[in-house]
Amino acid sequence: MVDDSPIEDPVVAPEPETPETIELEPIQQTPRERQSAAEHKLQEVKISVFNDLIEAVDLAQLSTLSPDAVREEISDIVSEIISMRTLVLSAQEQQQVITDICNDVLGLGPLEPLLARDDIADIMVNGPENVYIETNGKVELTDVKFRDNAQLMNICQRIVNAVGRRVDEASPICDARLADGSRVNVIAPPLAIDGTTLTIRKFKKDKLKLRDLLNFGSVSEQLSAVLQIAAASRCNILISGGTGSGKTTLLNCLSNYIDHNERVVTCEDAAELQLQQPHVVRLETRPANLEGAGEVTMRDLVKNCLRMRPDRIIVGEVRGPEAFDLLQAMNTGHDGSMGTVHANSPREALSRIESMIAMGGFTLPPKATREQISSALNVIVQASRLRDGSRKVTHVTEVVGMEGDVVTLQDLYVFEYEGEGAKGEVIGSHKPTGLRPQFWDRARYFGLDAKLAEALEISNA
Repeated sequence: MVDDSPIEDPVVAPEPETPETIELEPIQQTPRERQSAAEHKLQEVKISVFNDLIEAVDLAQLSTLSPDAVREEISDIVSEIISMRTLVLSAQEQQQVITDICNDVLGLGPLEPLLARDDIADIMVNGPENVYIETNGKVELTDVKFRDNAQLMNICQRIVNAVGRRVDEASPICDARLADGSRVNVIAPPLAIDGTTLTIRKFKKDKLKLRDLLNFGSVSEQLSAVLQIAAASRCNILISGGTGSGKTTLLNCLSNYIDHNERVVTCEDAAELQLQQPHVVRLETRPANLEGAGEVTMRDLVKNCLRMRPDRIIVGEVRGPEAFDLLQAMNTGHDGSMGTVHANSPREALSRIESMIAMGGFTLPPKATREQISSALNVIVQASRLRDGSRKVTHVTEVVGMEGDVVTLQDLYVFEYEGEGAKGEVIGSHKPTGLRPQFWDRARYFGLDAKLAEALEISNA
């Protein structure tokens, strides 16, 4: 029997498909990534050249040369090292390497460009990666970085060693100053958790005068005249204000009106005052050594001042029991003495002084303490930093005397807030209160009563 069913075609397996070839485009680096890679490469070159430099130079011999000669010598050696290593660098990169290495050896490394700028008020280093600056009252992050925490710590050590101090794990907090008088604070690990923190309060190269504060709008013409008269007529002045409000700058400006024939003695934790007088003795406190001995406190300095025949005593910042000794000096013939204190109002400044005296263990009744304060102080100048970053003198307040157990004050000038500008700036003006000051007779003695009457807009009768 024949099978008539159709013959099925044999099953043919499908040919495997040829996989489609996908061409991958080369990964494009963003400009930021390219810049980061270039910076990383340049940083490696700097480290390599720096290590060769340390091996090639005689540091003892360099220390005998002037800074300019050392910089020239280092520049020549670095150029030679780059040439011998056949490193491929553009002229700009080579110059940057030379500049950075010279700054590392002679200066403060990456901070040198910031220190050279005169528009920066504060430099704040929060670990090796984050460096902030304050300029025109605003804080901004910079692109300045340190290689690592070791480089940052090395620079901090260099700063504090220059003024005979130290910073390490055993003594992680230190106040110091730069050669130009700029104030420095260092706090190191383990207290600073994210790396060594360095804060520099910079001073302008050109010393500010009251005329400059007038141009900045910090004071008015008439208020400026009142401050000049108070300083020239040997009033005891306390400058009060918060951190960064311009207390030290104001103290420097007022010191310009001290007679050049007077002997002035200054006492500071870190010497930063820039007095213009020819006869100035500058004293600075000293921390204890490793054995815990040798400390010289602010109170020690103020007490010693009285044996130095000063005409005026200026205390950079009153922050402890030395307040009592300063009041004693003001009450014993050292008229015209000055100091600063952290406080937010003239009344609060008096409370702070009272608290500091109590901190010293003096067991005076509150009324006796206040009588000391009221008889010693003549004028309190309140400096404030407003919300737009501007700094202004907001009160010129006179200490009048006592009423019962209370020290009485009277405002001579106040800053009156009037509104806000289009860019958020604070608008206001300094207004006289029209009151006759208690130091009127003192101003008359110095022949300044007519000028004072004009500045306060009162009668000279």
